[in-house]
Amino acid sequence: MRKVFLFLLVLLSLSSSIWCAEFETIEDLNGHDIGVQTAVLYEDLIRDRVPDTTFQYYTMPNDMILALQSGKVDAYLIEEVSYGVQKKNHPDLAVLDEPAGYINATCIIGNNEKQDRLLSDLNAFIAESRENGLLDELYDYWITDFDPINDTCDVSGFTGENGVISVAIEGGYEPFSFISNGQESGFDVDFICRFARAYGYTPEFYEVPFEAIAPGVETGKYDIGMNIVVSAERNETGTLSDVYYSTPIRLVVQGEDESNATFFDKLQDSFYKTFIRESRWELFVQGAGITILITLTSIIAGTLLGFLVYIVCRKGGKIANSVTNFFLWLIHGMPTVLLLMILYYIVFGSSRLSGTWVSVVGFSLMFACSMIDMLRVGCNAIGRGQFEASRALGYSESQSFFKIILPQAAQHFLPIYRNEVVTLIKETSVVGYIAVLDLTKISDLVRSRTYEAFFPLIVTAIMYFVISALMTKVVTLVEHAIDPKRRKKEKILRGIKEEE
Repeated sequence: MRKVFLFLLVLLSLSSSIWCAEFETIEDLNGHDIGVQTAVLYEDLIRDRVPDTTFQYYTMPNDMILALQSGKVDAYLIEEVSYGVQKKNHPDLAVLDEPAGYINATCIIGNNEKQDRLLSDLNAFIAESRENGLLDELYDYWITDFDPINDTCDVSGFTGENGVISVAIEGGYEPFSFISNGQESGFDVDFICRFARAYGYTPEFYEVPFEAIAPGVETGKYDIGMNIVVSAERNETGTLSDVYYSTPIRLVVQGEDESNATFFDKLQDSFYKTFIRESRWELFVQGAGITILITLTSIIAGTLLGFLVYIVCRKGGKIANSVTNFFLWLIHGMPTVLLLMILYYIVFGSSRLSGTWVSVVGFSLMFACSMIDMLRVGCNAIGRGQFEASRALGYSESQSFFKIILPQAAQHFLPIYRNEVVTLIKETSVVGYIAVLDLTKISDLVRSRTYEAFFPLIVTAIMYFVISALMTKVVTLVEHAIDPKRRKKEKILRGIKEEE
């Protein structure tokens, strides 16, 4: 009897592991988890029909595929046109017969001096394109007959007599906006390029997470934001153009994989798409370069700034110390992403300072705050007697600090300094929120093209490890160089004459 019970238990566990829910209607998903991209508002189309459902939000559409395949969600919402692209790369996907609803996409116009003219010109272009069939032509080329390998976008021929316009696109959402052969491409990019040529503008594209497009445009950082879903609330708060395309929204569920490819075939294909096709390995190199640039510049600038502030404050000036302590409290207590977005969209919102240099400013401030704390800890660890003895020997106050106190303090704070360097390298992974194509953002963009996660994520992690190892090695060498226990006797006694 016991054996029979164990057999039934094992059978039950096996059957539960291979059982897969079948959904035929939207109501069948009630009580299940549904994925949706942040800020697209597609969940509002079915919220009343699935009141017990939990919606999970993802930054990129590709992440929802992985969530579905791993069982984190039972379905996800996406435009029908994007599902067509996903289906080509993942034959195991399927959709419910009934669409979740229909959406209209528009452009949001920046809150700056260009707003009125851009809105008028863009609406006129949309009306003309609808009458002469250009919108239908773009729809057929980029959506109906989309070829992700061969379809290209002409991003030249701009006269620019009416100035430069900054355009926020997602950059990782085929077929609307993506990176192809190192340049922006897709339906949205082609649409704006044709508009710019027709009305005398020169466009500059910025790859921005979708949820950051509208805030960036509303603060005036960008002149136009693409692919904004029309809603009553957005009509109240933002300046929207006329609709330039409409599409059904589909609920994607897990289907059956009918491909006969083996595991190694899939692995080889994933490697080819990630690195070889369109020379995408160059994108990883460029992303690593941006990450190293931000990290190195921020460490150097932050170290110098923190050291200078500490020198000003070390004598105990009340005003200088109060101001410094306030900024230490403010910056240390603020999430990194929030600090970068405040700098990018508010402090430097009206300037054309690139996201890369805004990131350098933000991380330099953060590292300077850490540097001040490290210097305080290190110098306070040195007894007051050391300073008094040096003064008694005839050293000036500055000489006592730089020749006696600081070298000893460095031995205390350099291990912390090394850890702060590693922390800074890891924190730079969020700069994609302010349109910086760093290593992490490049990984996201490549994943959005290949619909593969393994190689982009693993290689990105390895590159971060290598960067961290190299930079910590440099700090370790400095640490060893000033350690008196590691110095040779000749160097310690240099300048001291032995008595005969």
